[in-house]
Amino acid sequence: MNKLSKHVGSVVAVIIGLIGVLLVLYVWQLPPFTSAVQRTNNAYVRSKITFIAPQVQGHVVEVLVTDYQEVKAGDLLARIDDRIYVQKVAQAKANLAQQQAALATAAQQRASAEAQVTAAEASLNAARVNNEVAKREFDRLTTLQARGVTSQSDLDNARASFDQASANVNTAEAQVEIAHQDVLAAETSRGSAQAGIEAAEAARELAQIDLDNTRILAPEDGRLGEIGTRVGQYVSAGTQMMGLVPHRAWVIANFKETQLHGMKIGQQATIRVDAADGQTLTGHVESFSPATGNEFSVLRTDNATGNFTKITQRLSVRIGFDQDQPLADRLLPGLSVEVSIDTDQPVTAD
Repeated sequence: MNKLSKHVGSVVAVIIGLIGVLLVLYVWQLPPFTSAVQRTNNAYVRSKITFIAPQVQGHVVEVLVTDYQEVKAGDLLARIDDRIYVQKVAQAKANLAQQQAALATAAQQRASAEAQVTAAEASLNAARVNNEVAKREFDRLTTLQARGVTSQSDLDNARASFDQASANVNTAEAQVEIAHQDVLAAETSRGSAQAGIEAAEAARELAQIDLDNTRILAPEDGRLGEIGTRVGQYVSAGTQMMGLVPHRAWVIANFKETQLHGMKIGQQATIRVDAADGQTLTGHVESFSPATGNEFSVLRTDNATGNFTKITQRLSVRIGFDQDQPLADRLLPGLSVEVSIDTDQPVTAD
């Protein structure tokens, strides 16, 4: 009887041991209980949080929003004292008007220079005619003086008139060249004035941009975080005033490298939300990180030094929420979730 009891006890102990081993294998999803469904609780809701900062400096004169307020794209969030920037715009406009006046003056100078060219060319033509008349008179008197018909004094006077007419032609030609140079100078002044106008217009646009930037606007729809600015505070370019969280969110799930086999873009994922009392949502795998988290860390592991211990790495997988899920609108960046993906499921093309 004692032998039978011992035998039964041994069998029971073996059975209990086998059950324990099987239970451990099941819990750790080891063969023969390996499942195609890969799970991880190393997953969080993510979103593109925009930190709003001014592009100009000055005192905050108005804050029109409160903590955690819902806003639309283009809503006015805060205003910076704009008096200096208003005057800069006025100054830029005055400078532009001055440059436009300079351009008008340059245009008038060119027109005047072109008129001077016309007058100088007319004077040159008259001088050439007078020179031709003086030359003919000199030639005639030269012939007559050779025949003894005219006096030497008349010939000398004709020579002087001819020389004077020739000099007048040279002077008129020089005046024409000067007039042409005046036209070129006027054209250069016109180009300089045109460049001045373009520079003044750019300065006016920059001044207007600075003035517009005194109004801090919401870049997109979303909810604000804590408002970090107050009326009277002096802010400069880059000062963080508040954060804006857009409505679009997704999940970053960090799977072990041993779980990635068979995982593909487009596969459906089940997302269990801790903050929603375990309610689930559905989504799809959108993309995989190009490297493990260790490669993106500031201090990467150097396995070529010291003793080596293999550590299973994790790869980030981005999962987008399916549409028309009311619970998805309540998810906030940073919340913890649990993600399950059946790696055996086929991927259907869109």
